[in-house]
Amino acid sequence: MFKSLKEKLSKFVKKIDSEEEKVVEAKAEIGEDKEKDEKKLGLKEKLSAVLLSGEVIIDEKKVDDVLYELEGILLESDVAFEVVEEISTNLKSKLVGKRKKIGEKLSEIVLSELKATLFEILNQNSFDFDEWVDEKLKVKRPLNIIFVGVNGTGKTTTIAKVARRLQKSGYSVVLAAGDTFRAGAIEQLEEHAQRLGLKLIKHKSGSDPAAVIFDALKHAESKGVDVVLSDTAGRMHTKKNLIDQLEKIKRVTKPDLTIFVDESIAGNDAVERARMFNEAVGIDCSILTKIDADPKGGTAISICQVTKKPLIFLGTGQNYEDLVKFDPNWLISRIFS
Repeated sequence: MFKSLKEKLSKFVKKIDSEEEKVVEAKAEIGEDKEKDEKKLGLKEKLSAVLLSGEVIIDEKKVDDVLYELEGILLESDVAFEVVEEISTNLKSKLVGKRKKIGEKLSEIVLSELKATLFEILNQNSFDFDEWVDEKLKVKRPLNIIFVGVNGTGKTTTIAKVARRLQKSGYSVVLAAGDTFRAGAIEQLEEHAQRLGLKLIKHKSGSDPAAVIFDALKHAESKGVDVVLSDTAGRMHTKKNLIDQLEKIKRVTKPDLTIFVDESIAGNDAVERARMFNEAVGIDCSILTKIDADPKGGTAISICQVTKKPLIFLGTGQNYEDLVKFDPNWLISRIFS
């Protein structure tokens, strides 16, 4: 996980430390030449020299050099350009003028501030799905949760994983086959329903997806079911039809939560899709699949910053239990391990 990014950060640290050692050695040589002159200083000047030698101020030129290297690493790791710019601006404001003690490594200061900046991005508008379900079910039943995203990113499997998570928490679930256009979508969701022992509401292929989800909600209401999880189509090549369809689903069924699903390994493509879905129909949160196969790690950072909506889960495998609740510290610790 994040192997490529880890390797780049490791080389980045070594380069900063190496350059800093060269500067220290150069200053030491200059210091030897001036040793005789320094002996002539008075007590006040000596104290001042000691204080100044105890720490240095990180100047703008040094910060610019460091950030130039870091920006390249982030861009190569699927962090969106606009997000890299925001991270760089944030870091510059924190680093320029900062005091560094003699012996303290610049690389450690830079990485510490980078971790703090990434935490701010990943933790914005944090949202606990499990707590939300608990609280919402105290006042409403069934909950209507729809999943949006393009085909082939693990959306249907993610729905099954969320269903399994809800089952383990003691909640009843109905699935709605709202992707009525993709060949095999209904059958795929039906297979998951059978494995999990869940009721699936479906219509024939080509039916109105809003009607399918509406019927699923009516069934759940009549049976006292807690949650309806609905699949939807994701046809990027017919963007207008897709958006019109999703807008109708939201208008007719009034979802309590709209979850965007994409794969971490898609990089900037996933970020742009998240932006499109958020701007066109509105999303409340995101789930990234295949995080275990992602060598770069920038997708999670970018989606959080671009959409200003939280990540709630990460898919770490193909089994139903391979769904990890998103924790910024968990992700950051793996990037910098």
